[in-house]
Amino acid sequence: MTMQNHFELFHLPVSFAVDMAQLARSYHEVQGRVHPDRFAHASETEKRVAMQWATRANEAYQTLRDPFKRAAYLCELHGVDLQTESNTAMPAAFLMQQMEWREALDEARASSSHDAFDALSAQLDDARDEMVDILTRLLDSNPPDIGTAVSRVREWMFIERLGEELQAAQH
Repeated sequence: MTMQNHFELFHLPVSFAVDMAQLARSYHEVQGRVHPDRFAHASETEKRVAMQWATRANEAYQTLRDPFKRAAYLCELHGVDLQTESNTAMPAAFLMQQMEWREALDEARASSSHDAFDALSAQLDDARDEMVDILTRLLDSNPPDIGTAVSRVREWMFIERLGEELQAAQH
């Protein structure tokens, strides 16, 4: 097997919109070919290569089945570094939304209100759905609008982090 991008590995078009059933079928097909159990009586080298391919298939599958990870991966495939550590610039409207969500999280923590947690969770779910719609348009257009997509993926990163904090606060 030669080195391929995740889409090529599963014989899928390079696209944000992915046929999840086809992805699952292709993943199981690749796993069936490279699963370490099939190489139980092979040489150590063959076992190691099979393990590397199985690991790569798992990582590729996890990336492509998650819309956020898939969007980030597509930006990287187009040669764009997301600069998640160094570039924190965001549009003013999104910064205001961040502040509102942070305040809502703080209030939900302070009150331990299930309704407050649920309301914020619903807002974040809506924001994720909106991101999927926006990134489908940006990344699957011809040509793709990578510059705008990158800034939206960075916004989505914040939404995911806030979602993780929300989950942690509820437990």
